[in-house]
Amino acid sequence: MVLQFIENNWMLVLVMVVSGALLIWPYVHRLFGPMREIGALQATQLINRQNAVMLDVREAAEYKDLTVPNAVHLPLSQLASRGHELAKMTARPVIAFCARGNRSRAAASLLAKLGFKEVYTLQGGLRAWTEAGLPLGKPKERNA
Repeated sequence: MVLQFIENNWMLVLVMVVSGALLIWPYVHRLFGPMREIGALQATQLINRQNAVMLDVREAAEYKDLTVPNAVHLPLSQLASRGHELAKMTARPVIAFCARGNRSRAAASLLAKLGFKEVYTLQGGLRAWTEAGLPLGKPKERNA
């Protein structure tokens, strides 16, 4: 009876299987992909325990006011062309962040292609860092 249903409605079954696979793909990709999303407190632990690099991928106009202390600044728009400047840091974990956490995913993907083995994004970006009450500092003139 079940086989007959599948045989008579194979298109419907196919659509159901494909749509189910598409629904779980983001979860599977997050588990096994090269990058992970972490919160502000997890980021501080990674910095303290493994000397993680905080990578600020905001554009220059956004960067001029405040950032995470000792963060390296390399705007997302320049990451593909200037990523080689980070080559000496590929052995360290890297935590990419932007203002709210959206652009950092694209940056993390590029970092994985550049050879970084341990890539994270800061969930909620600099806003989440600030809301967690973590320290902020003035940007350095030339950081990357």
